[in-house]
Amino acid sequence: EHIGLVYSGMGPDYGVLVHRARKLAQQYYLVYQEPIPTAQLVQRVASVMQEYTQSGGVRPFGVSLLICGWNEGRPYLFQLDPSGAYFAWKATAMGKNYVNGKTFLEKRYNEDLELEDAIHTAILTLKESFEGQMTEDNIEVGICVYPIEIKTYIKIQTYT
Repeated sequence: EHIGLVYSGMGPDYGVLVHRARKLAQQYYLVYQEPIPTAQLVQRVASVMQEYTQSGGVRPFGVSLLICGWNEGRPYLFQLDPSGAYFAWKATAMGKNYVNGKTFLEKRYNEDLELEDAIHTAILTLKESFEGQMTEDNIEVGICVYPIEIKTYIKIQTYT
């Protein structure tokens, strides 16, 4: 309920990792009777991804992840790459044209953005690097909000 994931890469690999992440979160909850901290889930998923880079008979995951969550009164955003390396960010982009997106974010992002401005900046970042027509059918905006819930509630038409 307090963590969201998105991916860039191979969809089936994402499905495997989401299943594993859910299982890890459930195991944590059974032991500690509280939701898993975002950073701890990131570390555990990254370990799974890293194991696949060194294990014989399996290929590395062909997917990068963005994991966001809300813990201890603040939001977190992590990026995991296929090697299992992970990084914390305030804002980032990934995927085919991520360089354009990151460059755009470096110019536009600041910590004082209101929620609506941050959403607008995210959508403009997508436009900067998205190939094709952006519609409400191929773009979703997920927002990590307090108290510990992830909602997808903004339609792209509002901002185009």
